[in-house]
Amino acid sequence: MDIRDFKAGTFIPQFKYKSFLPEKIHKEWIISDPVVNKLLEEANLKLGELNAFSLIVPDVDLFIRMHVVKEATTSSRIEGTQTQIDDALLNEKDINPGKKNDWKEVQNYIVAMNSAVEKLAKLPVSSRLVKQAHKTLLDNTRGKNKLPGEFRTSQNWIGGASIKDAVFVPPHHEDLPGLLSDLEIFLNDQQMNIPHLIKIAIAHYQFETIHPFLDGNGRVGRLLITLYLVANNLLAKPTLYLSDFFEKNRQLYYDNLNNVRASDNLTQWIKFFLSAVILTATDGINTFQAILKLKSRIEDEKIITLGRKLPLAKTFITFLYTSPIVSVSVLVEELGVSKQTANLVIKDFVNLNILKEVTGLKRNRLFVFEEYLNLFRK
Repeated sequence: MDIRDFKAGTFIPQFKYKSFLPEKIHKEWIISDPVVNKLLEEANLKLGELNAFSLIVPDVDLFIRMHVVKEATTSSRIEGTQTQIDDALLNEKDINPGKKNDWKEVQNYIVAMNSAVEKLAKLPVSSRLVKQAHKTLLDNTRGKNKLPGEFRTSQNWIGGASIKDAVFVPPHHEDLPGLLSDLEIFLNDQQMNIPHLIKIAIAHYQFETIHPFLDGNGRVGRLLITLYLVANNLLAKPTLYLSDFFEKNRQLYYDNLNNVRASDNLTQWIKFFLSAVILTATDGINTFQAILKLKSRIEDEKIITLGRKLPLAKTFITFLYTSPIVSVSVLVEELGVSKQTANLVIKDFVNLNILKEVTGLKRNRLFVFEEYLNLFRK
C-alpha cells in the first residue's frame, strides 16, 4: 500500500464517548512521494555517519552514557518532569527533596534503556521487551499504581479533564491484543521490503496511537525507536535519541501525530520523523567531533603536565566522561582512594581549569567538568 493511501482508522462509539480504532499496519508499504524518498536518503546517510563514530571512537561507551542521560532527561521532560541534565547526574543524596520524584523517573529511564539494549541480545523488539522496560520505568515513581509492566485493562485518554472532553481517546482495551500483535509482527517481519526508518516511523505513530499503558506511553514509544535501530543493526551502539528534537518541537510533534488520525496524513508524519533523524544525527556527529577535540586537548595538553600523578589523573578523567559532576565523597567511593587523595586530584583539576566548583560551600562541594557537560546541555 502506498503511504499516500493510508487510512488511519475509525472512531468507535462507546458509552458516552468515542474511542479511536487504528487500522493495522502490517502491510507492504510503498513510498512514491519524491520528498520522502529524498529525506530518507539523507537520513540514512547521516545515520551511517553517526554509526561510524560509534565504531571508531575509543572507549565510546563512556560517552554514550551521557547520551543516554540526556535522552532520559528530555524524554521525561516532554511528559512534564522538571529535571535538567545537571540534576540527573547527581547522586540521590545531593538532590533537593522537592525534585526527587522527577529525578527518580529520569534514573528509571536510564536503567530501562540500558537494560533493554542489553536484552536485545536475547529478545526481539517485542511486547515482552517493552513491558519489561515499562515496569522499570514506573518502579517506585508516581506511576507505580498504574500497572507497571502490564498493558492496560481499562480505557485511557489524552488531554482534557475527563474522557468527555479529551483531545484523543485511544482504542478500547479489548482491542489491544490484536493491535499489539499486529505491531509486533510488523516490527519483526524481515521479508517485507520496507526501509527501516520508514518502518519505525510508522511503528512509533502506531504505538502512540494504541497507547497501551496507563502511564509512560510517550517515554516507552520514544525508547522503542532506539531499540529498533540497534536491533536491526542501523546502529552498533545506541547513539541516536530523538527526544531532544521532539521536545524542542513539541507542538509540531503532537500536531503531526494527531494529523495522521484526523486526516490520514501519514506522509507528513514520516517527513517530520525523517527530518528529526537528519538533524539529530547531525547534532550527534558534531557532539562526537567536539568530544574528541576536547579529549585530545585535556589529555595531551593538560593532565600530561601532572607527571607522577598522571596514572590517577587518567583514571579520574575517564570517570569524569561518565560522571561530569563530582564530589570528594563520590570520588572516594568510586575510585577507592583516600579522602586526602581525592581532594588533591580535584585540586589539580581545578588548577588546570578542567573542573569548577559550583556550590560556593566549604563542605559538600560539587565540582563540574563544565566544558564537557556543555556539549550535552545544548
